[in-house]
Amino acid sequence: MDTGGKPTDSIQAFRATSDDTGRRLDQFLTAALRKVSRARVQELIEQRKVEVNGVVERPSLKLRGDELVEVHGEAERPQLKATPENIPLDVVYEDEYLAVVNKPAGMIVHAGAGDEERNRGTLVNALLFRFQRLSELGGEARPGIVHRLDKETSGLMVVAKTEEVHRKLAAQFASRQVKKRYIVLVSGWPAEKGTIATAISRDRLRPTRMTTRGHGGRSAVSHFAVRRKLETTYGKFALLDVDIETGRTHQIRVHLSSLHHPVVGDTLYGAPGMLQPRALSPQKKGENLGKNEQLSLTRNFLHAAELDFVHPGTHEHLHFERQLPAELQKFLKKLELMAL
Repeated sequence: MDTGGKPTDSIQAFRATSDDTGRRLDQFLTAALRKVSRARVQELIEQRKVEVNGVVERPSLKLRGDELVEVHGEAERPQLKATPENIPLDVVYEDEYLAVVNKPAGMIVHAGAGDEERNRGTLVNALLFRFQRLSELGGEARPGIVHRLDKETSGLMVVAKTEEVHRKLAAQFASRQVKKRYIVLVSGWPAEKGTIATAISRDRLRPTRMTTRGHGGRSAVSHFAVRRKLETTYGKFALLDVDIETGRTHQIRVHLSSLHHPVVGDTLYGAPGMLQPRALSPQKKGENLGKNEQLSLTRNFLHAAELDFVHPGTHEHLHFERQLPAELQKFLKKLELMAL
């Protein structure tokens, strides 16, 4: 595949080679455009913005290996707008200015641009139903959202109801005045405490990931301390307290993975999808639980447990805490029962 094509009047041209023979058109373009997802490429083709030798084709077209593939412009995506949904919320605190909620794992904060299929069941939809009025500074797709948590991360978030409070909260986050502490379970035993201050950037080869090995990344600082260590039939694990000064995408996950201690359950950054037990000693104390039982976690063992900031309206110092959710407590208990 020759990917030397350059945009000319918003047209990008690519020449298929013999190496591309039999390859689907959408697969070819996903590789050629590099930072564009396959779903996005399929939208381009469906909107008749891709031509093969001057003819509009379907995504499943099999290339022969000598075609000229042209992309005209970009896919047009509808502007997303959050829609109120009656979804239960764990509201930790609420007043006329802001609210603090305890987000469950599995819920995305807001859908991405044009991501209509994921614009249901979001945190912002639940917030709109509960509070009606939220700050509009974040736009129609993410009203009230000052900061975010990953989909499979649970825990505390502050939400702004007015634009003025939104601006002041954002300024506190930007100046690192907001304190956030996370409880994290990682594979292996890291140092008793430490600071990770490596910059984070998008992984050029795998765009869904972030990396500490790229160039031109954004500064990121995470502090960790070991709360306790576990040695089990599934291996060694450490429960950490992690405080972050910055809030980069996937920050804790990519920082801990860079130390070769991935967050348990985080298969994107190197954690196994299934924990395999070693042989148990007959002298193992406690119940003889299934020796061959595999153990898995369908979410990341990452919980935003504490949030600390100054109320922009009343100037009161606010501190909130939420313990590990039931599924993480249950998982941790299983590991403890299999301790050596």
